Formats: sequence, structure tokens, C-alpha cells
Amino acid sequence: MNQPLDILRKTFGFPDFRGVQPQVIERVMAGANTLAVMPTGAGKSLCYQVPSLALDGTCIVVSPLIALMHDQLRAAEAVGIRAATLTSVDDNREETIARFRAGTLDLLYIAPERASGEGFRNLLSQAKLSLFAIDEAHCVSEWGHDFRPDYRLLRPLLDRFGDVPRLALTATADAHTRADILEQLGIPQDGLIVAGFDRPNIRYTITPRENTTRQIVDLIAEQPGPGIVYAQTRAGVEKLAAKLAETGRSVLPYHAGLDPAVRRRNQSAFVASEDMVVVATVAFGMGIDKPDVRFVAHAGLPKSIEAYYQETGRAGRDGDPAVAHLFWGAEDFAKARQRIGEVEAGRQAGERVRLTALGALVETAGCRRRILLRHFGEDAPESCGNCDNCLTPPAAIDATVTAQKFLSAVFRTGMMFGVGYIESILLGQSSERSLMNGHEKLSVFGIVDGDEAAMLKPVARALLLRDALRTNAHGGLEFGPGAKPILKEGADLKLVLPPKRERRSKRGRTGDGGVNPIGNPLFEALRAKRREIAIEAGLPPYVIFHDSVLRDMAMARPDSLSRLGQISGVGARKLEAYGDAFLQVIREAA
Repeated sequence: MNQPLDILRKTFGFPDFRGVQPQVIERVMAGANTLAVMPTGAGKSLCYQVPSLALDGTCIVVSPLIALMHDQLRAAEAVGIRAATLTSVDDNREETIARFRAGTLDLLYIAPERASGEGFRNLLSQAKLSLFAIDEAHCVSEWGHDFRPDYRLLRPLLDRFGDVPRLALTATADAHTRADILEQLGIPQDGLIVAGFDRPNIRYTITPRENTTRQIVDLIAEQPGPGIVYAQTRAGVEKLAAKLAETGRSVLPYHAGLDPAVRRRNQSAFVASEDMVVVATVAFGMGIDKPDVRFVAHAGLPKSIEAYYQETGRAGRDGDPAVAHLFWGAEDFAKARQRIGEVEAGRQAGERVRLTALGALVETAGCRRRILLRHFGEDAPESCGNCDNCLTPPAAIDATVTAQKFLSAVFRTGMMFGVGYIESILLGQSSERSLMNGHEKLSVFGIVDGDEAAMLKPVARALLLRDALRTNAHGGLEFGPGAKPILKEGADLKLVLPPKRERRSKRGRTGDGGVNPIGNPLFEALRAKRREIAIEAGLPPYVIFHDSVLRDMAMARPDSLSRLGQISGVGARKLEAYGDAFLQVIREAA
């Protein structure tokens, strides 16, 4: 491993490999086919970038999105890797093909649609190949949450060049998905390397939705740095983006309904930003290779735990503290069950299992991270110390009697009315509607009062989540399969009551956990210099240096290029290109 380690130190400026990187790279260097499951931020790209420099030939990287490829291209070129993309939007395709044929490319990024074509296979036979790297490999599996049919067509290409090692990489794959990836890509079982799924720098928080806009306004007021807010519809994206922009924060929308030029412009602005919030549908993010996202918020329920893990994993990829906050409502689960009924019969059982797993995650009074990790087959301690439930344990009370009252009221009113009306009946609130329906004569009218009244909304939410109640086409509540066990079979309903959250009137600095010396004149001067260089070069600031590198510069105050080159993340190319500029800032601050 001497040669790869030398490359890591000289080209990338890192002193040593991390985690399973040396195991993965050792297999690649030995020509063995490998599937590496590594959490986002664990350095997956290094697992093919280092071999691409150590081996003779070009590494072909299959990546699902053009925007992601272009981000990766910029980062590769910044450290001196000879790289190119071959996509439908590139205007230098002939030049790229010539470079590939001449053997002067270390990396060539392509989309799966191009990789599966006969013309591309013929092109590959005209130059030496060192490695196939299949990024986001969960896309090859129908069990994966981002299945892409074109990934299924990669196997013939891989087999045609059977002597070229193949490396599949993903951050999100449960045991079933991993087995399918191995089979679909022709990788042996002993080629599986799982690094673990924990992202200890992400603080997970899950909150029932009350006033989504106000809740997210409060969140972004507390979080500095770039952030992503996921909304479930295009209309929801536009509305929420407009509301958040009223706070004075720089906010842009992103969804498939926008003009392509506007989408590209908004995405580029976010990638280059140090403080912007983008409100988007879930399509946004997979194509973003931005390490300094400080928070990810969900304004509604994600599709699955796999999707939640993938989407929240876009925060804190630089290893600094980040926040993932999910706001959910019972109606999210009702809509999800309706969608399950619309998919093909063979997939419904699996989708129900995924929805149940999500329900367990949002409803637990225990550690969120433990549920996430156990879902992926990983052991976890009882407490992580970095999720809402571990930091501020919620109260858990027995709400079975209140749940039985609620279900009885739904039944006795004919299973025709929504949550608000059922609450009014239980609270004994007379109205023209209740008088007309004769519901004030029912035994359930007015049987809830005092402290129990505050439990009605969370109980209704819990009953909908557990499929004890469902909403019909007219918005009325009716029994689901979970109702009978609570009403007649002695099943209990434990209710988790989150602690009251204090609203903060001033923007805090909790998003970076205090790791960045905000207000430190030297750190801020280094950030300003980075911003200046990035604008001049047309690059995102993080491509120049991560915050962690600037933090180390501010602490170490190197006084020469050789000392600056000893800081982790300062490779030879960046030292040559930017070293003098940053040293000048440090000297001026002395």
C-alpha cells in the first residue's frame, strides 16, 4: 500500500487512510471485484480516485446525475487529477474522447444510460482501462430506494471487460439490497465490505408538525451555514421558499417544474454559497457534492428509512456537526398507505414494512440513531447522546383509555367525520352540526376534559400512524386494522410527549456545534480569501479548502509553504496554487 499512501499524502494532503478505505483500495489494487458500503462523508470517492492514479489506464466512473459528475470533476481537477465527463451537455466531447484514446485521462465520468450503449463499449476497447467504479450502486437494485433501470444494464459492459476490476459504492443499502447489488454486478460475497452506517456528527431530531412554516423559520434562524429543506410537492416548495425568504435569509427553490436554466442557476448558487437555504423536492441533493451543508430539514415524511438516511446524509459530509430535523404529521402516513395501495401487488408487502419502520422511528421515546442503525443490521448502544430523545428524554405515558374514547367516538358518529369534529364531540363542544346530527346525545359527548383534552391531538396522530384509523376519500375517519386490538383485545397505546421547545428570537450558532471560531479575525479573513479565490476561479469555496482546513490554519498559523503543506487537506497542487495567498493572510494577521 506504499504507493497509494504516497498518493494520498502528496495529492490529497491527508496523512492516512480512514476506516475501511485501505481494505477497499487493497482489493482494487489486487484486481478483486468489491462492493463497499460506506456512510456519506467516509471518503468513498478516494477509494477509486487513489487507484486511478496508482494504476495504468483510465478509471470509468458510472454516476447517476450530470450535476453530481460535474461537481466531482471540479473536485478531482482541483487536486491535479486528469478527469473529464462525457455527458449530453458537454460541448467538449470530441476532445474528451481524444484524451481517452491517448491515455491521458485518469478518470472518465459517465451516466449509466451512456455506459449501456454499444457505441460506448466500442470506445472503451480503444484504450487501457484500470477500473470500473459504480457510484450510488443501490440504484442497481429494485429493493433500493432510488432504483434506476439503466443500472441493470451495466452487467454486460462489466463482463465484456472482465479483466478490469469493478468497485461498487453506496452509502445506503440494507442487507437485502446489498445481496441484490452483488448479484446484479457480478461481485462475489466475499467482496462485500461494510464500513457501518453511523454518522455521529449529525444530530437527529423528529417533531410532530404543528405550523410547518413557523417551525422551519425557527430552525433556520438557529442554523448558520448552507441548508436543505425538503418539501413534498412543487407547490409546497414554492410556497415555503417564499415564506422563508421573508426572514431575510438567502433562499431559492428547486424542483422539476422550474425552467432547466433556472434550476441550474439555483443549484450553482447553492453549491457556491456559504449561507444559502434551498427548498426542494427530494430529487435535489443526490447530484450535490457539497460537504458543508449544515442542516437538512424535512417538511414531511420521507419515503422510507433508506431515503431518510440518504437525504439527511447530505448534511455534514465534511465531518463537522450538522442537524437533521424531520417534521411529520399523521396525514403523511395516511397518504403513504394510499400510495401503497396503488403500486403493483408484489411490492406492497415490502412498502408496508418500510412504512412500519418509519413509524417506529418517529414514534419512539428511545434513541433515534439506534433505530436507524438497527434497520441496517448494525448493533448500536442504547443511547447515542446526539439525538433529540437522548439529549432531552421525552415523557412516555399510557394513553390507552383516551385512545379507546377516541375510537368509540369515531364509531358512534358513523365513521364519517374528521379529527376536529371528533375532538369537539369528546370535549362536549356544542355546535349547529352536532345538534343537527344528534351527536350531543351520545355517551361519548363531553367525556374528555381537563389535562386529558391536551392528549386528543397526539392520540389521533398516534392512531393514524398505527393504522388504527384511516381517512376515507371524503376526509372522514374510519377504522383500520389496528383499531380492534386497542378497543377489544387489550393492546395499549403509549404516547410520547416531546418536551416543550423554547423558541429562540436571535439566530444562534448551534449548527456548527461551536467548532468554527466564528468571530475569530484570522478565521474570517481566511474565509474571505477563500471566497475571493473561489469567485475568481469559478469554483465553490469548499473545492479550494474545507472549513476544517481553514480552522487548522487559523490555529497553527504556519509561516512557510512547507509548514502549510503539513496541514491535513493541503495537497501539492493546492499548496502550489493557493499557498502563497493564504500565507499572506496569516502574515498580515500576525
